[in-house]
Amino acid sequence: MNIQADEVKTIASQLLAAMLSNPHIYPQVSDEGCCGNMEQQLIIISVEMAESLMEHIEKTHSQSERKLVSQQ
Repeated sequence: MNIQADEVKTIASQLLAAMLSNPHIYPQVSDEGCCGNMEQQLIIISVEMAESLMEHIEKTHSQSERKLVSQQ
C-alpha cells in the first residue's frame, strides 16, 4: 500500500475516533454495531475529511514551494 493511502487511513481513523467520542454527533451505538447506517455515514465522512485535509496540505505545500523558488 502506498504512503498516501496509509496517511489517509491514519487521519481518517483519528477523525472517526474523535467523532465517535463526541456525544453531540454520535449519541448512541446502534443495534447493528459497526455495520449500522450511522456508523457507515461517519466512516465515509471521516475518509472524505482525511482526503480533503491531505489535498489541502499538498496544495498549500506546492504553493509554498513555488513562492520559495520564485524568490530565489
